[in-house]
Amino acid sequence: MNFLFDIGRVLLDFDFESSLATLLPPDTPDPPARLRRLLARKDEFEKGLVAEEEYVAWALETLGSTASPDAFQRAWRGIFTPNEPMWRVVESLAADGHRLILFSNTNAIHVPWILDEFAVFRHFPAGVFSFRVQSIKPEPAIYHHALREHGIAADETCYIDDLAENIATGRALGLRCWQYDQADHASFEAWLRDELAAGSSRGA
Repeated sequence: MNFLFDIGRVLLDFDFESSLATLLPPDTPDPPARLRRLLARKDEFEKGLVAEEEYVAWALETLGSTASPDAFQRAWRGIFTPNEPMWRVVESLAADGHRLILFSNTNAIHVPWILDEFAVFRHFPAGVFSFRVQSIKPEPAIYHHALREHGIAADETCYIDDLAENIATGRALGLRCWQYDQADHASFEAWLRDELAAGSSRGA
């Protein structure tokens, strides 16, 4: 079977606010407002509409930070922690020969760095990343690109994402979808067992 995996809050948990807050000067007024303003433009960056250098310079100015661009990159990358139960699932799927594809809204600071930093990504020989496609989930264009680029059929592909709006587009296009909740990993595993069993039946 084919699997499209989101990254954030599926393969890795993340916390932008805590990591980026380390860049704020101690006397910064209303830090939460500055962080909200910074992250409000994240979709534009992840859609590939803003160059990395431009976004980093704007972000540091928005934060009122004297940190270097390298320090900003380190903070931007320092948001992630592994979701180990999902890593074990990925290892099992890869060992059984399933086709695993990353499908993520992400940006040029995280990719390709993230692929080398976390061992789980060795199981993913391919990925569809929003900043390279210039489309972000839940826009249908990035889903069509993934199916076309990798020559996969929607009804033969499982898609795991944490956001309801992304799952809604996937379902509308015929993908076999699960909205993932880290607090209820067991329900995901039950769904996956059913999907794998159904896939085996279809292939028999």
